[in-house]
Amino acid sequence: MAATDQRFREFKMPDVGEGLTEAEILKWYVAPGDRVADGQVVCEVETAKAAVELPIPFDGVVHELRFGEGTTVDVGTAIISVDTQPGAGDAPAPAAAPAEPAEAAVPAEPAGVAEPAEPAENGGRQANLVGYGVAPSSTKRRPRKPRPGAPAAPARGVPAQPLPAAAAPAPAAPAPQRPELNGHGKAARPLAKPPVRKLAKDLGIDLTTVTPTGPDGTITREDVHAAAGPAPAAVAEPVAQPAVAEAEAAPAPAVGRERRVPVKGVRKATAQAMVNSAFTAPHVTEFITVDVTRTMKLVADLKQDPDMAGLRVNPLLLVAKAFLVAIRRNPEINAAWDEDAQEIVYKDYVNLGIAAATPRGLIVPNIKDAGSLTLPELASALGELVSTAREGKTSPAAMSGGTVTITNVGVFGVDTGTPILNPGESAILAFGAVKLQPWVHKGKVKPRQVTTLALSFDHRLVDGELGSKVLADIAAILEQPKRLITWA
Repeated sequence: MAATDQRFREFKMPDVGEGLTEAEILKWYVAPGDRVADGQVVCEVETAKAAVELPIPFDGVVHELRFGEGTTVDVGTAIISVDTQPGAGDAPAPAAAPAEPAEAAVPAEPAGVAEPAEPAENGGRQANLVGYGVAPSSTKRRPRKPRPGAPAAPARGVPAQPLPAAAAPAPAAPAPQRPELNGHGKAARPLAKPPVRKLAKDLGIDLTTVTPTGPDGTITREDVHAAAGPAPAAVAEPVAQPAVAEAEAAPAPAVGRERRVPVKGVRKATAQAMVNSAFTAPHVTEFITVDVTRTMKLVADLKQDPDMAGLRVNPLLLVAKAFLVAIRRNPEINAAWDEDAQEIVYKDYVNLGIAAATPRGLIVPNIKDAGSLTLPELASALGELVSTAREGKTSPAAMSGGTVTITNVGVFGVDTGTPILNPGESAILAFGAVKLQPWVHKGKVKPRQVTTLALSFDHRLVDGELGSKVLADIAAILEQPKRLITWA
């Protein structure tokens, strides 16, 4: 038994973030029978913060994938089993006595259980994951000698004559009608998403008795309802009032016109964080509308500057720089509230978060120590941050430790909004759309490039005076960008 334990090693779901408790398996890159090497990426998972590729820490041949794609797994749960000594236990059993050639041809597996298929040509992938189908038995049976005078048993698979009906092996029961084995002699967990499991629990349905009709043997809501059987007939209305009964009947739900998506991953984390922030930190939001015509001209000039060649230059870059200068002038806004210690933690560094919309939801990676960067360095960091987020490769470390954030709602044509603080941060700036508007400039109404800024801050940390000073400084820099030099 000890040798078996040393041979098969399990790789458990790691905590790839900071205190995360679960992750969803997005994609498997290996299948049972594939050979893997130490450090090879075997799957991609999505945590509450980002999508992460997991490398396996040892060599061997994949023996079993414990969970299918789309399954949410707790941290510390084994997700893959690897045979680190392939072929060590595959030696043929000792041959039977020479006088019994027919019995020597009896297969090691009992009748009704299929032999494991050879790896497919496309990378060794199989249609079903090991653990969700019938696993081959690991027990080797020694052929028994026939009793003296008893007829010799013909070799299985080539019977000399049809077996009597009473002796014929019963066909295996259909897989969906009973729990399958997971390779360890235990019933495998039926494939079903969390909402379906909750529905089955509410209806008192055992999922192991439900016939799945979804992809790859997944149990759907319809399968659970079918297993529950028809609802009990309602008490009939009096015959004298058929019209009233029809009028009070509830309309049937619109089939195919609604979609339900489980709340998990980034969306689940974002929702929880926003609720915690909104009901923990007392928000205050201030607004200011500012003429940014000179800033837009500076953006156009910087695009032609050789020192900025190859870098992403846009209005957000100068808004970020203005925010950093305003924080330098008002450092008390860059702080955090420690509820347990009942202390305010003032920070001498600025990790500037940039809210990014991705296919998986809103994430807020941050630029570490952004206040110490030059304008070209800040442009380079912003470009890398955006590209990484769009590719879904942002690491959990890049989304932790933020101190303040910018959300650029202007890219969607929105004037501004009331942004909600990221938990643990003191302020968040919303940058609205830049539009050509009539504006009083030097005593005359002229068309000018105008935008609206909104600054939300934690009123436990930031008084109205401090928040107003920071917002006013940002607006002053964007109106007169030369202040980036005189105030820096």
